[in-house]
Amino acid sequence: MKDTQIKTSPDRKSGILLHISSLPGSEGVGTLGEEAFAFADFLHASGFSIWQVLPMGPTGYGESPYQSTSIFAGNPTLISLRTLRRDGLLDFSDDELPHVSDPGKVDFDSVRSAREPLLRRCYQTSYEACHKDVEKFEASHPWVQDYALFTSVKAHFGGIMWTQWPDQEIRNRKPSAVAAWSEKMKDEIRYHIFIQYLFDRQWTQLHDYCRKLSIRLFGDMPIYVAEDSADTWTSPKVFQLDRNRLPKRVAGVPPDYFSEDGQLWGNPLYRWWYLRLTGFSWWKARMRHMAQMYDIVRIDHFIGFANYYSIPYGAKNARIGKWVLAPGKQLFRALQREIPGLHIVAEDLGSVNARVRALIDETGFPGMKVLVFGFGSGEENPHFIGNWTKHTVVYTGTHDNDTVLGYLKRADKKEVDHARQVLHFEKLEDGPAAFVRATLASPSDTAMIAMQDLLGLDNSARMNMPSTVGGNWLWRLKVIPDPDAQTMYRKLNEETGRIHT
Repeated sequence: MKDTQIKTSPDRKSGILLHISSLPGSEGVGTLGEEAFAFADFLHASGFSIWQVLPMGPTGYGESPYQSTSIFAGNPTLISLRTLRRDGLLDFSDDELPHVSDPGKVDFDSVRSAREPLLRRCYQTSYEACHKDVEKFEASHPWVQDYALFTSVKAHFGGIMWTQWPDQEIRNRKPSAVAAWSEKMKDEIRYHIFIQYLFDRQWTQLHDYCRKLSIRLFGDMPIYVAEDSADTWTSPKVFQLDRNRLPKRVAGVPPDYFSEDGQLWGNPLYRWWYLRLTGFSWWKARMRHMAQMYDIVRIDHFIGFANYYSIPYGAKNARIGKWVLAPGKQLFRALQREIPGLHIVAEDLGSVNARVRALIDETGFPGMKVLVFGFGSGEENPHFIGNWTKHTVVYTGTHDNDTVLGYLKRADKKEVDHARQVLHFEKLEDGPAAFVRATLASPSDTAMIAMQDLLGLDNSARMNMPSTVGGNWLWRLKVIPDPDAQTMYRKLNEETGRIHT
C-alpha cells in the first residue's frame, strides 16, 4: 500500500466502532450523556465522520445487545442520569450513582441495582411535567404499548420467559386478557413508556448533535430476534412457532474452522411464506424504525436473507441442521420501494455462496472485509487487503474479534509473518498502528476502526467472544484521547485521503 497512490474523494469516509456502553464516565456504564457528545467532538476533531454502535435494545441474559427483548425499544441502561439531573427531571446525589471499582469494565449488576430506583424516582417526580410529550411519543411509536405491557407482565411473573407465564390467556394474547392486564398494570406500563420516551429524547439530542458535526450514526441490526422478546409474543405468526408458541426450528451456523459444533444461536426462524403474504409489513415497520434511528444500518448475518441454517429446536449443538432458501430479493425490493434512500451495509461474513453474492449484487449494498481475517491463507483470501474493492466497508476487526494486538499475540507464526510482510511492521506492539493505517489507506470507500485498535490495546479490551456467556460486552474506554492524539489521527485521515477539503 503506497500512500502516493491515494486520492482524496468525498466518497472516502472513515469511522470508529465504539458502543455507547463503552464510553467513559461516572455512571458505571457509558451513556447518552456528556461523554457521548464529547466523543462526537473527538471524532470530528480527528477527521472521522462515522460512529458505529452495537444494537441499542434492552439486553437480557448475558448482556448481549444481539439478544434483546425488543427490536424497537432502547436500552434503559444507556440513559444518562446526569443529563436527567441537568434537565431538571431527576434529583440525586453523586453518592447514589453506581460504585465503580474498575473504570475499564462495566459491572452490570451494580449498575442496574443503582439505576433502577433513580429512574423510578424520575418517573414519580417528572411524569406529569412531561406527560404531553410522552403521549406524543406514544402516539408516534405504536410498538411501545405492547413492549411496555410485555415488560410489565414479565416482571410480574418474576422475569421468566413469556412462553412459561402461568396465565395462558395473557401468554396467548387473548384480547380480554390484554385488556385486563393493561388495566391491572396501568401504572407500570406508563413507567416503561416514560423510560422509552427518555431514551428517545436523549438519543435524538445526540443524533442531532452528530448531524451538526456531519457525523453519521451507524447502527447494527441483528437479523433475528430473541425467543424471549416482545416481538415473538406480539407477532407469533411471523416466526416458526408451534401451537404452544415454542420454536419449531432455530437459527445458527454450521460447524466450521472456528467451531467444530457450529454456533447454536437459538433464535426463532422466520415464517417467510407468511411475511411474503403480508407484503413484508413486519419488516417494513422494523426497517423504517432503523432508518429513523440511524444514518447507516449494518444488517448482521445478511446471508440469512439468501439462505438460512435451520436447526431443530432442542438440539444440543448446530451439527444437525439444513440450509433453506429465503426470499431476500423480494424483501429488499419491497423495502427499497417503501423506504427509499435506506443505507444498508451487508454483514456478509461466513458461508458466502453464489446465492448470497447474487443478493448483494441485486441490492447493491456494500459488503464487509475484515483485515484480521486476511492473513496466513494465501492471497486468494477475500479478506486479504489486496482484494479489497471500492464498494466495501472495511474493518481492522469487529466486536466479535480479538483486538489486533491480541490477535497478533495468539496467531500462528505464518499469519503474523504474512501480516508483517504486507503491512511493514516488526514489533507486535507496532502491529495495531500498521493495521489502522492499511485499513484507512485501502481503496474502500468506508474504513472502520475499532476503538481498541486505534489505541493499540491487547485482548483484555476484547468486547465479545462468540458462543460464550459471561465476561463479554464489559470493556470501557477510560478516557477520550486528548487534542494531541486528535491531531495525529486527523493527520492520518488526511494522509490516507479520508478527509475531503
